[in-house]
Amino acid sequence: MTSGKSSPAPASSGGVTHVRHRHETHFTVVGNHLAQHRSLSAIAIGLAVHIQSLPDGASVGIKALAARFPESEYRIAAALKELEAAGYLQRAKHRTAGQRIVTRTTYYERPGVKPVAVRRVSLVKRPRAPATALSPEEEERQRPAVALLAALRFRDPRLTLSVRDAHALAPAVTTWLDLGIPDAQVTHALIGGLPREPLARPAGLLAYRLANWQPPEPPSAPPTIGPDRVAVVPLQDCDGCERVFRSHEPGQCADCRPQEPYAAA
Repeated sequence: MTSGKSSPAPASSGGVTHVRHRHETHFTVVGNHLAQHRSLSAIAIGLAVHIQSLPDGASVGIKALAARFPESEYRIAAALKELEAAGYLQRAKHRTAGQRIVTRTTYYERPGVKPVAVRRVSLVKRPRAPATALSPEEEERQRPAVALLAALRFRDPRLTLSVRDAHALAPAVTTWLDLGIPDAQVTHALIGGLPREPLARPAGLLAYRLANWQPPEPPSAPPTIGPDRVAVVPLQDCDGCERVFRSHEPGQCADCRPQEPYAAA
């Protein structure tokens, strides 16, 4: 009789095993009509995924793509022609106001399907500068926060903020500092674990972390030991014999500690 639980595939079986990860930021949705296309080459599919992940206005010319990938301009040009033939790309020459000839590229995520209007919802609103000027006292209070934000670019050039963004984020950073969190810990929370790809909206990312990763306020007084709990005396290393003993203060154990002479009767 077999149980209802599924067992992992034996090590000798072939095929791929997926280790899934739920992406909540910095991801691109690609349809299987592209990822499993039967006639496109692997280079063409890879270029299509890369182009789909880029923001509007990014350069997708042959030279720009050849500078990004190890393939030659010839192979990239051939792959772009494959995508054009399959309906994913449309390239047209246009003359600018300065009489320059430029190539405008349109990428279709699903060729042959009528596009629908997509309402883009931003999970993080771009921080805005305060409508009214700060008082001299409040400006002085937020000065350490602004300095901390301005110094982020020395740790990661992608976090170079404008004056407006720094002043908009300063109140949230000031809240963290008021909780007694050291500057280094706040900086680590803002720059730790960032993705390797370019950051389209660094101010929005920092605003999200400041709003959602803020630690709780510390208790007003240290927790007391109740009647049903026993205080644990910490362990110390003896300065004389290096044995471990329990004491609230470092020093020597009872065997190494000088004995006080008995008072005369």
